[in-house]
Amino acid sequence: MLRCFEDDDIQHVDNRVDPILDAETVETELLLSDLESLEKRVPAAAKRATGGDKEAKITASVLGQSLDLLREGKPARLTQPKDEEEARIFRQAQLLTAKPVLYVCNVEEESAASGNAHSARVFEKASAEGAEAVVVSAAIEAELVGMDMEERLEFLKEIGLEETGLARVIRAGYDLLDLITFFTVGPKEARAWTVHKGAKAPEAAGEIHTDMERGFIRAETIAFDDYVALGGENAAKEAGKLRQEGKDYVVQDGDVLHFKFNV
Repeated sequence: MLRCFEDDDIQHVDNRVDPILDAETVETELLLSDLESLEKRVPAAAKRATGGDKEAKITASVLGQSLDLLREGKPARLTQPKDEEEARIFRQAQLLTAKPVLYVCNVEEESAASGNAHSARVFEKASAEGAEAVVVSAAIEAELVGMDMEERLEFLKEIGLEETGLARVIRAGYDLLDLITFFTVGPKEARAWTVHKGAKAPEAAGEIHTDMERGFIRAETIAFDDYVALGGENAAKEAGKLRQEGKDYVVQDGDVLHFKFNV
């Protein structure tokens, strides 16, 4: 989270408001941590590789590329594994600067809807890096905590917002991580589940229980917009909006799914 507001009553540790410099400070700390780690791991892997260790050789190659980037002051996420094996080892390294980045711009209440000059600079930085950025007002979020749902909606409407900052952060995080949501709805509860984009129906069933993935038969599927517009499962079924999907069906964001499976 980056400070993107001016307020003389709230002191900044460096006596200035500059979200870009703040971001660079954090990035430098993460980079130095990765650098310290790889300066030990890469030589050790290279040494094992001379003894014929094939995985060590791959490790030395791909993480050596990351180490070179870090020494140049660049994040490890710019590493380009040449095949799936290198990609696997790179992921397993869990480098801090290899992780996706989401910049959360904390603005004053008046700028919560459209941001300000400070947040605009952050969005430019995020766009150049392939990162994500969102605008929130921590002051507004603090006020929302003590309200019930009806009060929140009315308050947001009054200040020109359609959703909370938290909702924006969650959606941006899902986009950044290539995740989607599907729903299961029963007589007692409705639940949301998370899968990666491109997941097929059996994999989605496996998020609920592994037995459902192994015994998958089909998925009764209703698109979210149809479910909401028609008022539920029965109405959607009567309108012909309930589909029977098989093992190759790619789950769409918001799908309402009911799985049929063998025990």
